[in-house]
Amino acid sequence: MVQDVRVDPEDRRCWRGAEEVRLSRKEFDLVLALIVRAGEVVTRDELMDRVWQTRFYTSSKTIDVHLGWVRRKLGDDTRNPTLITTHRGRGLRFEVAAPVEVAAAN
Repeated sequence: MVQDVRVDPEDRRCWRGAEEVRLSRKEFDLVLALIVRAGEVVTRDELMDRVWQTRFYTSSKTIDVHLGWVRRKLGDDTRNPTLITTHRGRGLRFEVAAPVEVAAAN
């Protein structure tokens, strides 16, 4: 379990807290590829290879579209995600902990 997300690779099931999240095959594969390497940035090339079994982009937006669906289904804020973060020019990372907000000093 990472944060409150748990996956069962054998049965291909995913939960956020106590609630099961229904994911498509590719969505599940994307979550699994990221969660098994939680805390590490996974490159887009690695994701295309692992999830789509290809070494080239079938579409420049393939990962982004699936990531948007995954974020919504997991209840992650698509504008300020705390589960799966994008690292421009590097890849994606499943965060091991939600960022801590620091109150602004007055």
